[in-house]
Amino acid sequence: MDKHVTVVAALHIGFGALGVLIAFIVLVVVVGAGWFSGEEEAIAITSIVGPLVAFILFLYSAPRIIGGFGLLKHKSWARILVLIMSVLALVNVPVGTAVGVYSIWVLVSDKTAQLFAQVSG
Repeated sequence: MDKHVTVVAALHIGFGALGVLIAFIVLVVVVGAGWFSGEEEAIAITSIVGPLVAFILFLYSAPRIIGGFGLLKHKSWARILVLIMSVLALVNVPVGTAVGVYSIWVLVSDKTAQLFAQVSG
């Protein structure tokens, strides 16, 4: 089961990093588009909307990275955090759903619970 936990950790770190990258791209594109237009109203709106959307994407992605690294160290809190993020990932059809189902299957397994109990105990 240790290999499955490593795969789940890698998936969450990878998709979390991708989410942070997308958040940065959204920030640059939205704010840049406002500035590129040269209109004061567009600049004002995109200067608020761009950072807000990027921040929301970052808030969704950062816990996945943190939880993934915690899973690699077999931390119990990380198992709970990644389980929560896996449930949230279920709405991202089809890839998020597949990753979420696989992650949940691995993290709620009795063998995974025993593995984490051995490490922390």
